[in-house]
Amino acid sequence: MDIFKEEKHRTILEATNEELLELKDKAKDKLWKPIYHIYPQYGLLNDPNGLAYFNGKYHVFHQWYPFGVTHGMKHWAHLESEDLVSWNRLPVAIIPTEKYESHGAYSGNSIEINEELYLYYTGNIKFDKNNRSANQCLAIMNKDGEIKKFENNPIIEGVPNGYTGHVRDPKIFKLKENYYMILGAQRVNETGTFIMYKSIDGIKWELIGELELENFPKEFGYMWECPDYVKIDDKDVLIFSPQGIDKEGNKYNNIFNVIYAIGKLDIDNLKFKVDSYEELDKGFDFYAPQSFKGKDGQALLFAWAGMGEFKYPTDKKLWAHCLTFPRELSISNDKLIQKPVKEILKLSKLEVSENGIVNKKEIIANDNNTYYLKVNLTLNESNNFGINLCSSNEERLELNFNRENNSVSLNRNKMKHRFIEEYGLTREAELNIDKNIDIEVIVDNSIVEIFINGGKITMSTRVFPLEKSTGIEIYADNEIRYNYTKHVLNSGILD
Repeated sequence: MDIFKEEKHRTILEATNEELLELKDKAKDKLWKPIYHIYPQYGLLNDPNGLAYFNGKYHVFHQWYPFGVTHGMKHWAHLESEDLVSWNRLPVAIIPTEKYESHGAYSGNSIEINEELYLYYTGNIKFDKNNRSANQCLAIMNKDGEIKKFENNPIIEGVPNGYTGHVRDPKIFKLKENYYMILGAQRVNETGTFIMYKSIDGIKWELIGELELENFPKEFGYMWECPDYVKIDDKDVLIFSPQGIDKEGNKYNNIFNVIYAIGKLDIDNLKFKVDSYEELDKGFDFYAPQSFKGKDGQALLFAWAGMGEFKYPTDKKLWAHCLTFPRELSISNDKLIQKPVKEILKLSKLEVSENGIVNKKEIIANDNNTYYLKVNLTLNESNNFGINLCSSNEERLELNFNRENNSVSLNRNKMKHRFIEEYGLTREAELNIDKNIDIEVIVDNSIVEIFINGGKITMSTRVFPLEKSTGIEIYADNEIRYNYTKHVLNSGILD
């Protein structure tokens, strides 16, 4: 049987050196390239994969298609760091050259077994444009950084009865003496679920059934992608990316959204009792997050700062998307808290602190879009207030707080370069507004990440400002006090 193949189903091994140099040259424009977020030199980046602290270094892999800004033949790109902020690019880790991964090395995670890093991923198989299957595969990285595919791949061939070819994104974890694999899946009735496998060695796997979520909607979208499981403060947390859920007021406004559920995993009975669940990020561009444990056992997370198969302004420059800055996770009052990792201060090259009173508008001196800003606002009688970012006479990104409605909104409809307009240009979240608001903002040329009140609410967005749009403004309809610290940041990743 002939293998179905389109032009986008090429691997990097099929390119000449001259072609790769040409791709890199076409993508060299730096106007919107981040300097401390992970981004592709050229081509398209999406899901973070295989995140690990292994053998004294942090490892980040991510989905990558080299030849353009479409979702083509996915490879695993690879970077490493000693401190989460200074990243070195390494050779491509996984190139889909085998029949069991004939249409891409899709997402997965990693776990250390026998002093080696086991990289689990989905081998994507397409029979034609509409019909597909999936294999679960393994590559192993030793302490010298050498990566080899497991000689007896796939470790799980095909999909179980009752499911479509949409079974992917293995998450492996260990409980007691056994390893467990969660896979995102779609039933034949086109509803989303998780299916579970069990292993004693991480090599031979046995299907044990679906994971049932108690106290959770029975039908919640047509596919559950990128399952993630992490234990934080003796609580079990599931994170996943359901596709096809309906908008509910200010919730689930993106084409695809990300959910976290806090509760208790009963692995013996394949049940997860949900105590609470919520959207993980209330912004525009946040998908396929993956957690892992850091050097000190802390729970960390990266996500893809992108969304679906939409066009972005950098497409014309032959590169697309980036990852979020790494976040540290904790739990407070049954809510998942996210904060930028403290290592961000290692990038600081200039620190400025000021305080004062805002009456209508206060401008914070700034001439770049690569900074980390911490602001505290004391409100007095103000009802409507906020911060404008990437501001000039021609545009601005608005972060607005409304005390009367107890809400915060992020609005990018005042920006010149608009995109994904069909899903709206404003995102809003409920926020109990008291006398003080703490705001942390990370800006890196074309990505903005906002953390409110110690990370209780996060809002992530891509933004593509004019070169002159570097202004920062605090505004209010009544007098408020402010104090802020701004760190101008050095590069953490280079071409």
